[in-house]
Amino acid sequence: MTSAPDSPAGARPEDGSLGDVRHGARLGVLDIGSNTVHLLIVDVRLGGRPVPQRSHKRTLRLMRYLQEDGAISREGVDALLEAIGECAAIAREEQLDDFVVMATSAIREATNGEEVVARVERKAGVTLDILSGPDEARLTFLAVRRWFGWSAGRILLLDIGGGSLEIAMGQDEEPDVALSVPLGAGRSTVGFFHADPPSAVDQRALRLYAKGVLDDAVARVKPHGRPDHVIGSSKTIRSLARLAGNVLPGVGDADRAVLSRAQLDDWVPRLAKMDARSRTALPGITPDRTFQIVAGGIVLSETMRAFGVKELDVSPWALREGRLLQMLDRV
Repeated sequence: MTSAPDSPAGARPEDGSLGDVRHGARLGVLDIGSNTVHLLIVDVRLGGRPVPQRSHKRTLRLMRYLQEDGAISREGVDALLEAIGECAAIAREEQLDDFVVMATSAIREATNGEEVVARVERKAGVTLDILSGPDEARLTFLAVRRWFGWSAGRILLLDIGGGSLEIAMGQDEEPDVALSVPLGAGRSTVGFFHADPPSAVDQRALRLYAKGVLDDAVARVKPHGRPDHVIGSSKTIRSLARLAGNVLPGVGDADRAVLSRAQLDDWVPRLAKMDARSRTALPGITPDRTFQIVAGGIVLSETMRAFGVKELDVSPWALREGRLLQMLDRV
């Protein structure tokens, strides 16, 4: 997983390394997800935590541009190009020491994905790093491990994106098992909900489908032992935790966000009775997530139930931070 030397990152050493970063470097990651195109720029130094300097996000919800044959529509590709071009221009202004553009399930699984990638690379002047589902899980797991530290023991990670649900477990920085299943909040909304608010029949259909998918995931994870700590990441889980969870004292000046399955199951039916516009009046439910928060809540509820999880901690770090940490580790 590498970025091209001609990516809009400024000059890089010819060997592709970052050189000596003891005194600091500026790195950028552009994450092309199923919901958003999100640029994150941080300052790093060896032995130090990444310090965010700039964040720029465009909401796309690429799932709404998927056609019946699984291809991203021309309108969707145009919107994607505009968003990536805008973020790449910002990256050029920043004179980054290294810059990576990564894409996840929406492009990876589109039937015209190769064509979309070629057009984006040609028009925007960047090279796309297409992550596999397990790679997404591994990078997110790395971020979560670094955030919570070794004292968290064996971690079970649950990360709900727009197109997929990533699951990973292990006691080191590299998980023992890393999975990706088609239970993203956006995918589930488009695939199962036919009205706003969704009908009880549609909600039940999603729950039954999720249960079937998760039965197989549990069977693959279970042989690797029981987790000491269950952690959820992604904007969907953070939004649900802000709405339904608890904020507890953490280590230092950081708060600890905790979400229980009982709290989640209390709120999801209430969210499902509201239309998308009304949900934005609730804490934590932003306009870019309101359409898919019900499906995300159902998927999280069924996932916690399938793995026997009563409560999880919420991580502020996820895929983008994991990729940045990997970039720094390779120095």
